[in-house]
Amino acid sequence: MKLRVAIAEDNHFLAKAIKEKLSFFEDITVKFISKNGAELIGKLAEDHLVDVILMDIQMPEMNGIKATEIIKNQHPQIKIIMLTVYDDDEYVFKAIKAGANGYLLKEIEAEKLYNSILEVLNNGAPMTPSIALKTLKLLRNPSFEVKNLEELEDIKLSKRETEILTQLSKGLNYNEIAQNLTISPSTVRKHIENIYKKLQVHNKMEAVLKAQKRNLI
Repeated sequence: MKLRVAIAEDNHFLAKAIKEKLSFFEDITVKFISKNGAELIGKLAEDHLVDVILMDIQMPEMNGIKATEIIKNQHPQIKIIMLTVYDDDEYVFKAIKAGANGYLLKEIEAEKLYNSILEVLNNGAPMTPSIALKTLKLLRNPSFEVKNLEELEDIKLSKRETEILTQLSKGLNYNEIAQNLTISPSTVRKHIENIYKKLQVHNKMEAVLKAQKRNLI
């Protein structure tokens, strides 16, 4: 029986390249290619008999991390390998949190990609070596530790901090936030320093993710 693979990739050229890599292996069939996470979920609603999804991260309409989270809730049996150009710590962490079973970089050779598909189907977690190192680093980073509930409930942001964090989550920079709230950029920076301390995070992305998770914004 052939292994059924789906590809989620918005770049037509890259999707074709991935499909070509898989065409060397007779026991693999590419069931479909989707241009974004929303389209992929729609196709799975019609036919969820897929063994492995090769998922890009940055896609329009719905990115790969959000799609992974939804698919893992709806079809936990489907294995998902992130196949991306990004080896950024935040992407790796978010993908793993969303339920990704593996994380590979797109420059991977055809045979390694094939072996990774077999590995994930045997309940392994294929990762490009540089990603595996980042994952270990993330696990050792105390800011990613899960705190106990009493500590979580202690996080209290002021009204102004909540406003600033909400604007940060929309991708605005310090100057834009300062303009919107009629305060100086240095005041915005000071508030953001306080937010980082309260949330025990080190960057904007961590702050936004943690605040959203705790329903603070």
